[in-house]
Amino acid sequence: MKILQLVVALSALIAIHEAGHFFWARIFGIRVDKFFLFFDIGGVKLFSTRSAWFLKLFPKAASWKTEYGIGWLPLGGYCKIAGMVDESLDMESLKKEAQPWEFRSKKSWQRLLVMSGGVLNNFLLAIALFIAILAIWGGVYVPNDYPVYPNAVAREMGFRSGDRILKMDDYVPRDFLDLQADLARRQARTVTVLRGADTLTLYIDQSLIGAVLNSPGLFDAALPFVVDSLQEGSLNPGLKRGDRLLTLQGSTDPWLQDVRAWLQAHPDTCVYEKWQRGADTLTLPLVSDSTGRAGVLLSMPMAQRRSYSIAQAIPAGAKLAWKSVGGYLRDLRLVATPSTGAYKSVGSFVAIGEVFPSAWNWYQFLYILAMLSIMLGVMNLLPVPGLDGGHIVFCLWEMISGRKPSDRFMQIAQIVGMVLLLLLMMLAFGNDIGRLIN
Repeated sequence: MKILQLVVALSALIAIHEAGHFFWARIFGIRVDKFFLFFDIGGVKLFSTRSAWFLKLFPKAASWKTEYGIGWLPLGGYCKIAGMVDESLDMESLKKEAQPWEFRSKKSWQRLLVMSGGVLNNFLLAIALFIAILAIWGGVYVPNDYPVYPNAVAREMGFRSGDRILKMDDYVPRDFLDLQADLARRQARTVTVLRGADTLTLYIDQSLIGAVLNSPGLFDAALPFVVDSLQEGSLNPGLKRGDRLLTLQGSTDPWLQDVRAWLQAHPDTCVYEKWQRGADTLTLPLVSDSTGRAGVLLSMPMAQRRSYSIAQAIPAGAKLAWKSVGGYLRDLRLVATPSTGAYKSVGSFVAIGEVFPSAWNWYQFLYILAMLSIMLGVMNLLPVPGLDGGHIVFCLWEMISGRKPSDRFMQIAQIVGMVLLLLLMMLAFGNDIGRLIN
């Protein structure tokens, strides 16, 4: 199911991105020779409107100026625009006299819109998805009122179970769900925590910031083991709603996560522990079944959920998209700073695929799709030759200076950009392979 979600998401994002270039090119009368989902390197195509069987079914397709198709290499897609130096590096056609239907014949502001169309579509898609998510499911907010249960990376940084995070440098975090992102993106050097009755300052090792980005679940909420209800057939019928576990095999006030781990490590076990029921302290059994479960539904902190009308969801969705763009830009800054080690978090399609849930969930799928759309848009805005951002920079330079870069310069820049992108791809796949091995 993860693979299916990944393929559907990438196909939709690539098609929508390339459609942005296609739309503006056609608006300005520029011919588009090819519109492909995935790359057809070596001329190998899974589908093409120029194939014999398609032309036999749809004879009028022979008059189409654009070839639509699906390539075999799922590393992206492309829109081949006539008269433009792109990844095909077709310089022969550029030696001929410029035609009015070619990209190079158009005004710089028109070329700017053509090159910006893909990124614009990505951002518009993300905004539309966030609006839909907020209008249908509403927004979720967990106030930063809960202590943390740190994973191994967070413990190495000095956090302990039960710490409540008060400040990161001078910033006061308000959303518990943003703690991990705040810690990494702000590159916090100190974190003030409340540990028991004491207020402590933790000094963060900056070399671990990269590990924060690459460590899922840095902070869980540290919660007591409090019964909400019993599952049918539970082996703990003596427990009631509101009962709180006070001891577990010598430890006092155990956290929910510790109890879960103990139960899983001790299937078919019965121990007598102290429980709090109202003002009373009782000794009651805690029994695990053969799968290491207690058959108890637990009382969890209630996330604050806000409902949105469509009118309210529109500005809120745009604001959420803007916030996500800012967060991803800060992530890129960390990746570009070698000392943080954040480059180790860069991943390819393998890492992206792991983000999707094992079972199809529309809320999660659309949210991930919106975030991936923002990532694709931001990445393509980077001023790297070979990406949309590189072409946008050249168009802006021409508009400001009045001088158009030569075709030879554009060819060299395109080659340099492709090499850089290849190196980035090798880093991403290398990181994924390392994670799989580990």
